Amino acid sequence: MAPFLRVPRPVRQGAVSIAYGAETTLRRALSAVAERVGWRPALLPYSGYASPEGARVLARVVLAPAGVDPAARRGIAAWRRLLTLECPDTEVRVEFAGTTTVVASDPAGLVDVTVPVHAPLGDGPVDARLSVGRRVAVRVPVHVVTGGHGVVCDIDDTVWVTGIGHPLQAARRTLFGTSSTREAVPGMAALVHEAARSQRGAAVVYLSNGPWNFAGVVTRFLRKKGFPAGAVLMTDWGVEPTRWFRDGRAHKRSSLVRLHEDLPEVSWVLVGDDGEHDPELYEAFARAHPASVDAIALRQVAPDAPVVDDATDVAGVPVVRGRDGHALLPLLRAALGGRRSP
Repeated sequence: MAPFLRVPRPVRQGAVSIAYGAETTLRRALSAVAERVGWRPALLPYSGYASPEGARVLARVVLAPAGVDPAARRGIAAWRRLLTLECPDTEVRVEFAGTTTVVASDPAGLVDVTVPVHAPLGDGPVDARLSVGRRVAVRVPVHVVTGGHGVVCDIDDTVWVTGIGHPLQAARRTLFGTSSTREAVPGMAALVHEAARSQRGAAVVYLSNGPWNFAGVVTRFLRKKGFPAGAVLMTDWGVEPTRWFRDGRAHKRSSLVRLHEDLPEVSWVLVGDDGEHDPELYEAFARAHPASVDAIALRQVAPDAPVVDDATDVAGVPVVRGRDGHALLPLLRAALGGRRSP
């Protein structure tokens, strides 16, 4: 089996499954109380993507007071966005490109559905319309991919400054920051534009180990700082059925595999940093699918690593490294110049 597709060993049950069961029971009890005082299911929209064959539509069902739109909250500390009551097994109506699909939210309240496409969509984004209960339908953006190139970009310490190497600072920025207070990594907006520059309809995907609760903050930050619009793929924090905490590497690995399956004609620039696992994951993906990777761009943030602006390769795929987007941009241009057609 290829290294990139290696299946991790199963984790023992026991205390973890008990904790997961307790958390699930508590969530259901709180949800029952909220429903008794008039809270009803509502939708949080997340940006998805579409190919000519199908559209991946993403959202989450949560409980909120009647008449309150939870997606409209602005300027509140990030930790408050973690205080949500998710609605599992809730029926959601999805309308997209003339097709209507009815699906149920998963155990975490997530809606992640692929809708068939039967007519040309043109250049995106195109809105899907999602509705739950008697609430007004919510527009969910879907970014249409018509080009053969794209970019996958990490968030923490790649798009915005988190400081993973300094846990207390990172926690403060993560839990108390807003889209207005977060600091962008210099030059990274221009770098992502360059990676997506080759043609109209290029795929742009922001891939993060942050929780879905922060997706709205991420989307508004990207817009304010001049990053190209694109899909946002995040994950869940908290106890899982077989783990105390989500596996960030597994999330990114499976997301890259899913993108390759959904958009097989796209060749990617993978943008990340060396603060966690991006180099390992990106290089493994490049070895498994060298024809599907144009280049890898890594911001150097590890405190114990020498800062060197350079370029190497993995399985014939250029790998460029630099301190920030300004240092990476000329290296990426040179790398892509030999691999992408004008």
